[in-house]
Amino acid sequence: VTSQMTNGIDPDNIHVGPSDHVPWLQDRKWCHIRLEGQSFGGAPINMEVKLEVWDSPNSAGVVVDAVRCAKLALDRGIGGALVGPSSYFMKSPPKQFTDDVARDMLEAFIAVEE
Repeated sequence: VTSQMTNGIDPDNIHVGPSDHVPWLQDRKWCHIRLEGQSFGGAPINMEVKLEVWDSPNSAGVVVDAVRCAKLALDRGIGGALVGPSSYFMKSPPKQFTDDVARDMLEAFIAVEE
């Protein structure tokens, strides 16, 4: 997360990471987000959000699109890491880009005609 920020944030003010495996969650994933800030006059603002998803079906669309890009590469005789598609679809791509740049790279990869 911080690698995608243009300004810094104190490491004591952020925590991003998975917990240990929680067997009773099964295939579900929970995400808790807490944001703290200030509005006009320094008045405090706090927001908390909880996101719960079933992981396998939630990831299926991404996997299908990644496989489609792999098929395009195969048909075009391209081997190795697909930097554009990987940077858009994967958590740990070979090279990290911001979301907008990764999306543009993905679209450019798809648009190439033989």
